[in-house]
Amino acid sequence: MTQPASSATRAPTLSRELGVRHASAIVVGTIIGSGIFLVPAEMMQAVGSARLVYLAWIVGGALSLAGAITYAELGAMKPQTGGEYVYIRDAYGPLPAFLYGWTWFAIAKPATVATLTTGLVRILGTFSGLAFLHQVAIAKPLAITYGELVAVAAAVLITGLNYIGIRRAADFQVVFTALKIVIIIAIALMAFTASSGTWRNFATTFSGATGGFAGFMAALIAALWAYDGWNDLNMVSGEIRNPGRAIPVALIVGVGVVAALYMLTNAAVQYVLPAASIAASERPASEATAMAVGAWGAAVVSAGMVLAIIVSLNGSIMSGARVPFAMSRDGYFFKAMAEVHPRFHTPWVALIVQLALSIALLLFAGSFRQLFSLAIFAEWLFYMVSASTVFVLRRKEPDAARPYRTWGYPVVPAMFIVAAAVLLFYTFTENIRNSAWGVVVIAAGIPVYGYFARRRKQLAISS
Repeated sequence: MTQPASSATRAPTLSRELGVRHASAIVVGTIIGSGIFLVPAEMMQAVGSARLVYLAWIVGGALSLAGAITYAELGAMKPQTGGEYVYIRDAYGPLPAFLYGWTWFAIAKPATVATLTTGLVRILGTFSGLAFLHQVAIAKPLAITYGELVAVAAAVLITGLNYIGIRRAADFQVVFTALKIVIIIAIALMAFTASSGTWRNFATTFSGATGGFAGFMAALIAALWAYDGWNDLNMVSGEIRNPGRAIPVALIVGVGVVAALYMLTNAAVQYVLPAASIAASERPASEATAMAVGAWGAAVVSAGMVLAIIVSLNGSIMSGARVPFAMSRDGYFFKAMAEVHPRFHTPWVALIVQLALSIALLLFAGSFRQLFSLAIFAEWLFYMVSASTVFVLRRKEPDAARPYRTWGYPVVPAMFIVAAAVLLFYTFTENIRNSAWGVVVIAAGIPVYGYFARRRKQLAISS
């Protein structure tokens, strides 16, 4: 018997293959990159004392948890691919949603991939046997180092893993996130065995710190960047089984686990090094571990950083491709971006385009870090806008099913929104040039949206 034509020609779709453990690994694995190993120095330079560093970690963790609790309701209520794009679209309309997606597609995600892969190469370059990574491999027509080739290879391999199935990529995330957690705990325990360690270090200060409100805000921003990435889970909501339970559990528990690991790591570093030494160190975690167990301890930290970056890279590539996919599915972006692979059930075109943009930043945009920094303002703007949709959607869709309702509503989401607004104001006034360029990037999406909106309307009329 032949299969009915309507069934036989049905277009492939993304499939719900991820469980709670996959979702939790996406949250934890994407958040924890190399930041926790490096930002203690930046935070100490900003505030000058262990107490204020911990206060920044606590405040940053509380704000991130408030955001996660808010996003938990949104993700459970609208478990659709695209996450924040969907919430903004349903609350405020297609134009604001497109501008969000445009910012993520054009700059934020490709620059994140470029930054992570470049960071991976820099850490690999600290191993004596890999010093050649800084040498030129290809001289013409463009000078490319071995390190850049490794960075491109890492982006290609992780994109390839995501191309052949989200379940494979998520299983990778589970295994290596677990390994990453074990390494972080081991690093902290090794540091606590240092004979030179003392709890008196927690009372030391660094006299050259920025200090004051400006210093604390700088430390808080560093902490928030270390916590950044918890929102990526919502972008793959359309591929999570039982999202009403899995998304809230993964977001809330995941951020809590990360906060505990960060506190433990920072305590271990502070136990070994006084405040002034932390502020002066490029890699305080490596230095603290080396003092505890010898030079091989620093190698363990470097290996942990490499693993952390690879797992974070996997989560970023996985989530990033889902945003242009959702835009295209709604008819507001190139049709091909909504293509789903018939065998692997992944947004394969979106993954490849994201890879191409990332490689372009790696090889041709020497100032890609500036491109990434100018997106900081835009990213926090959309965090604030996305969180605000919980209020709008409760009014617009009061009868919609909400498997999870934000704990502490309306105080918790309001706290996150106010904090985001304060950070936006601070980052804008402190770095007007990059913040202004961030606004320009967002505004550049308006004519692009106009083109796709007109084309969508014409297609609707013709059909």
